[in-house]
Amino acid sequence: MDNNTGMQADEGQAPQAENAELNFEQAMDQLEHIVSELEQGDVPLEKAIDLFQRGMQLSQLCGQKLEQVERKIETIVEEDGQLRRRNFAGEAESGEDF
Repeated sequence: MDNNTGMQADEGQAPQAENAELNFEQAMDQLEHIVSELEQGDVPLEKAIDLFQRGMQLSQLCGQKLEQVERKIETIVEEDGQLRRRNFAGEAESGEDF
C-alpha cells in the first residue's frame, strides 16, 4: 500500500469502499499528491495509469461531495425576509428560522 495515496498494491481492490471512508479534505489531499507525482514525469507507465485511474475516482468523489454541499446550501432560502430551511422537496420545515 502506498501510504501517501492510500492505494492498494492491487488497484482493483474495493476502491468504492475506500472512497466511502474519505472526507472531502482527505480525497483532495490524495488527489493533489497524485497530480504532483504525475507532474514529475518519472513514473513508470503502468503506475501512471493506476495513478490516473485513482485520480479520476477521487475527482468524482470530490465532485459528488461538493454537489451534496451545494444542495444543502440551496435548501436555505429567503422567505418573507427571514431565512428558512427547506427540505429537498421544497417544503419549509416547521419552526426553523435562521
